Amino acid sequence: MRIGKALQELHRSESALAVEFSRVAERYPREREVRHVAGDLAVWSRDHVREIVATAPRYRVDLSGPENPVPFEEERRELPDEDSDPELALLADLRRLYRMSGGVALDWDLLGQGAQAVADADLLVVADRCGPRSARQMRWARGMLKILSPQILAT
Repeated sequence: MRIGKALQELHRSESALAVEFSRVAERYPREREVRHVAGDLAVWSRDHVREIVATAPRYRVDLSGPENPVPFEEERRELPDEDSDPELALLADLRRLYRMSGGVALDWDLLGQGAQAVADADLLVVADRCGPRSARQMRWARGMLKILSPQILAT
């Protein structure tokens, strides 16, 4: 059974997403919605990590060690000139959050399917609780991109 491997990957990606949401919240103190909502969404990911850690021993996976998420594996730079343009940096960070949260949401869907296949009702409850919240994280990032990109890209 490979559900343990899926839990390990979900632990890694949710941990990295929590770090990234926190980083973005801190990086844009003047963007009120970004600061507040990204901070709240980081809490959601940390809650998800705790759920994964609590579930993992049933699949002989020990995730109880300190959380040291592996950084997002893609190159940090998203857009040309983002290092010197704070507005482009915001778009780049939101793009990164959108892609990361989309991957996490997909992983929750896959874990839910695996839970159904092995008839693990408890794991399915966790996937059904966390998966939709991950999808909401992705939708928020996309919505912010749609709201902010016209004014940033047209200037």
